Amino acid sequence: MNIPANLKYTKDHEWVSIDGDIATVGITDFAQKELGDIVYVEVETLDQTLEKDEVFGTVEAVKTVSDLFLPLSGEIVAFNDALEATPESVNSDPYGAGWMIKIKIAKMAEVDGLLSNESYKELIGA
Repeated sequence: MNIPANLKYTKDHEWVSIDGDIATVGITDFAQKELGDIVYVEVETLDQTLEKDEVFGTVEAVKTVSDLFLPLSGEIVAFNDALEATPESVNSDPYGAGWMIKIKIAKMAEVDGLLSNESYKELIGA
């Protein structure tokens, strides 16, 4: 299972890449395997400012729909439009082409509450 060391993680199986005050967010390799074939990603919160742990969208797989939770408070400044045509990118490349949103981080201190790759491995028993 791929759990890159340079990323941060959440208990909700999302990964976070931080570049200055912008965070890129997607779901982990573990999450996409658990969900199965992803057929749709919906994010209707573009340009909205949300608090940490609020629902920012949903991911739909063949058998289930799961909420996506914001890992950090801030404004959603970008959505990966490519997912509208190719949602399966989340399965094939969860840490690259399968990214979902970018957030302008409002509270940098919240970054300290994210999990390291080692802590995330412990969470999922990897």
